[in-house]
Amino acid sequence: MAEKNTRNTETTLHTDLGASLIQLAAEKKNKKKWLLIQPKSSTSMMVDSGSVSMPLNLIMVATLAGELFDVTLIDERTGDQVPEDFSAYDVVAVTVRTLNASKAYRIGDRALAQKKIVVLGGVHPTMMQEEASGHCTSVVYGEVESVWNDLARDILQGTMKPLYRADELQPMTAMQGPDFSYALNSGNADKYSSRIPVLATKGCPVGCNFCTTPTIYGKSYRYREIDLVLDEMQYHQERLGKKKATFSFMDDNISFRPQYFTELLEGMSRIDARWNANISMNFLHKPEVAEIAGRSGCELMSIGFESLNPDTLKSMNKGANRLQNYSTVVDNLHRNDIAIQGYFMFGFDDDSEKSFQATYDFIMQNRIEFPVFSLVTPFPGTPYYEEMKPRIRHFDWDKYDTYHFMFEPRKMQGEKLLDNFVKLQKEVYKGMSIMKRMQGKPLNWVWLANLKMHAFTRKLKPGMYL
Repeated sequence: MAEKNTRNTETTLHTDLGASLIQLAAEKKNKKKWLLIQPKSSTSMMVDSGSVSMPLNLIMVATLAGELFDVTLIDERTGDQVPEDFSAYDVVAVTVRTLNASKAYRIGDRALAQKKIVVLGGVHPTMMQEEASGHCTSVVYGEVESVWNDLARDILQGTMKPLYRADELQPMTAMQGPDFSYALNSGNADKYSSRIPVLATKGCPVGCNFCTTPTIYGKSYRYREIDLVLDEMQYHQERLGKKKATFSFMDDNISFRPQYFTELLEGMSRIDARWNANISMNFLHKPEVAEIAGRSGCELMSIGFESLNPDTLKSMNKGANRLQNYSTVVDNLHRNDIAIQGYFMFGFDDDSEKSFQATYDFIMQNRIEFPVFSLVTPFPGTPYYEEMKPRIRHFDWDKYDTYHFMFEPRKMQGEKLLDNFVKLQKEVYKGMSIMKRMQGKPLNWVWLANLKMHAFTRKLKPGMYL
């Protein structure tokens, strides 16, 4: 009962603050105009290409801002053009990842030169606050929802601060449902993936040393009320029809609270949902978790296996990954007709040519449907970045896409690393390998992804990763 009263108090406080902002906005003669920008990256790899996911975080910003301001959302990844002239707008807000930071900074510099309020948010400005502050009026540290009332008031009053950082994070019970019309009304909306992004939880207390999540969300773990998540999903099912509505959970670790996770799955089984998600392996070795996931409509789980080397797993604080459970996890999911998108990283100090062979054997023996390979990338602001900084080859943010060679492992020359990295991808995605992994699997988008990867990997050369 005490928890419920606390949540009600927090929600009421948030509502009261919102009401005062609406009144303040109404007192202004002209409604300020926002331009929200999702920049495209400059990487040469398969990032921001083809169909892309709707930018849920930016849509949530648009939903908040839309109560007080006129909002336009531009997504460069779909072909939207960022204007050279920002005279139609009062505020230019850009979401920034490391791999598109250079482009975001150029946009910020241009808008500043035109005397606009420029707000930079997202992972990279949070991690590199001092650097980002040179290209904007204000940096939003972490999630915007937790600083929104202060940010919105200062924009309305013209009293901007250089940094907006919350003392504490807002509970997700106060989170508004995202208004997808900001993306769906775009002239290029057909470039978005048909999978609808949805968010049930935030944060991951695990704390892998290469991960940015603890800095963005702290090590707290917050979650929305299950009924609100299900209501949002049912809205899209009614909008599109159940057979066309497929959901992608954007959570960092949706399964961290087992009771919440299983209750959510039970709820999805009642509404006949179809979904996929990122998930850690904490509980997937238990057959009952995979069984309820399959029954609830799960089509694919994205799992960070990361490495088949126990020393590597230990060095990255990947405690949830136990090699002895890998095949059990795969078998549990496959038995319930759930496909696997498996992530594997290379370039750690303990890697050798044996690491590549072990990974190939595991993928082929366990028939992993959609393997994804990346090179270790120490992202700014993480413990791993600070540890590896003296050895990093360059700080060209355009190449921080997990597909470029960042440093030479202690046990493997860089040239040998890249030769094996290319060879592994070509072997896994050659025609015979795809047939072996995918034989008897449903003809769906995972098959199509394999065919695209077959064409892509045939063109790979080690020099592309430098």
